[in-house]
Amino acid sequence: MTRIDDTPTTWDERSQLGTFLDYARDTARAKCDGVSEENARRALLPGSPLMTLCGLINHLRWVEYYWFQVVFLGEEDQGPWTDEDPDREMRVAVDFPLPQLLDEYAEQSTRYRELVAANDLDDKAKRPVRNGLHVDLRWILLHLTEETARHNGHLDILREMLDGTTGD
Repeated sequence: MTRIDDTPTTWDERSQLGTFLDYARDTARAKCDGVSEENARRALLPGSPLMTLCGLINHLRWVEYYWFQVVFLGEEDQGPWTDEDPDREMRVAVDFPLPQLLDEYAEQSTRYRELVAANDLDDKAKRPVRNGLHVDLRWILLHLTEETARHNGHLDILREMLDGTTGD
């Protein structure tokens, strides 16, 4: 997996936002390069039994689904979570091979890149967020970049604990 540079090819706002989200996505995938299937499913933190490489990648995939399809487009929520199991996307991830999860995340990222390109950054989400406001597409891109970058830190820690691999 080759990570992209975090420097955009042009300096307009859309390019900068998209470049940083893609860089965070690529970093998440790079944190999983060469990890064994067994290690991809191991939870090492006693207080966080769902925090596995598989779980985090699947979580990132479903977080993007939620923000783009459910909040922005207003589609019905078909995510794996339930009221009884709100973190189910992380729990069920260990039932799937890591390469499959990474491929699905990459394919979905391509679709969402196209969705972003087809909409204005000022376009408002169809559904409100918790405080009742309808955020714009720009806010969603910033939020997803923050969320992905935060979880990259988790992936980095897990990877170092699993096999000593460190990186950017």
